[in-house]
Amino acid sequence: MYDKSPDRSKLALVMVGLPARGKSYTARKVSRYLSWLGYTTKVFNVGEYRRQKLGARMQHEFFDPKNEEGAWARRLLAMDALDDMCHWLGNAGEVGIYDATNSTRTRRLELKERCEREGVSVLFVEIHCSDLSLVEANVKATKLTSPDYRDVPPQEAVRDFRARIAHYEAAYESVREDEGSFVRITDAGRRLEIHRVDGYLTSRVLFYIMNLHLTHRPILLTRHGESVYNRGGLIGGDTDLSPAGQAYAHALADFLDKHFPDSKSTVIWTSSMRRAVQTANPLGRTSMAWRALDEIDAGICDGMSYEQIRVQMPDEYEARKQDKFRYRYPRGESYQDVIQRLQPVIIELERTRKPVAVIAHQAVLRALYAYFTGTEVARCPYLSVPLHTVLKLTPHAYGCHEERFPLSPNIPPAHTQLPSTPPGDLP
Repeated sequence: MYDKSPDRSKLALVMVGLPARGKSYTARKVSRYLSWLGYTTKVFNVGEYRRQKLGARMQHEFFDPKNEEGAWARRLLAMDALDDMCHWLGNAGEVGIYDATNSTRTRRLELKERCEREGVSVLFVEIHCSDLSLVEANVKATKLTSPDYRDVPPQEAVRDFRARIAHYEAAYESVREDEGSFVRITDAGRRLEIHRVDGYLTSRVLFYIMNLHLTHRPILLTRHGESVYNRGGLIGGDTDLSPAGQAYAHALADFLDKHFPDSKSTVIWTSSMRRAVQTANPLGRTSMAWRALDEIDAGICDGMSYEQIRVQMPDEYEARKQDKFRYRYPRGESYQDVIQRLQPVIIELERTRKPVAVIAHQAVLRALYAYFTGTEVARCPYLSVPLHTVLKLTPHAYGCHEERFPLSPNIPPAHTQLPSTPPGDLP
């Protein structure tokens, strides 16, 4: 674990809102972010409990508050999810995210009292939407592909889901100030209300949520073109591109011109290192250099090969093999350290609504890739991010779609990874 504040209290984020408002999207995004930072986080989605125990296909009448049998069944499912979350938080869990409508004051009071008896702090996260066009878009984009409507004709599914929303609307009560700490997000971030939110972790969650949006746009990740050090099998340094790297920079320019012909439609970020800036030069587009995107600092090992480290510094070589994620180069950095300095980059990536192309380095891009794909951070050092390849990641409500575009297939494999490195354990 890492990035911990002195306050180690357990936290429950309780989602609140009508269906199709983006609660599950927000819950999953927050879970992925906190897990990436090192917090043991888990989402408890009451809808999944319903599907597991009662089956996926439930008519809208099941959600009618006048349906006593349905209301009782839904309450039992909600309590099962709450029991599981409290049990999990009572052990290794640190942040539980309770994902349900929680649409009445009575239900929220019950949840809050139970959590507080267990020593768990509660922050209500209410997602409100008065823009019906956003609701309609969410229904068509995500709900019609959910297990609840598998093999159901789209028009019938939309009609049933609208009726489900109407049932919840009939009994919905917005969070009030006397209920405790809450944040209310209205119309995808156009308005934000905050009440009694304090503490290190809750403030961090709040800042992250403030920068989320639902805009559908891709993130492009690519390493710089091959450098002189890459070609020589050396780590670190601030060297120029090799001829093959220069060729890749022009291939990348052609790729962007083809897929994003409007140069103002994309945002280009690079690290501050020469090989990344040089890769961006032929693009003919404005780019911004971030020191936070610089490669992992190899410390006193900078400029060495892994074979030299193995021979001259065998203890360091073995320590790195044992725990590559937490291993810190002498006077340098670890992958953990890289993630910590990438936090501002993640916030900017989330708040930027245009496509973003990030030209950086292997360790940095592994960390960013792990965030967007929800990969366990301990696996971060072993992810495949080859040279001369564009990784196109398109986040959506329940995950991230990935495409890979190798732009220089003629580059010899020896020049895309460092020598003397075991398979699956790239530097």
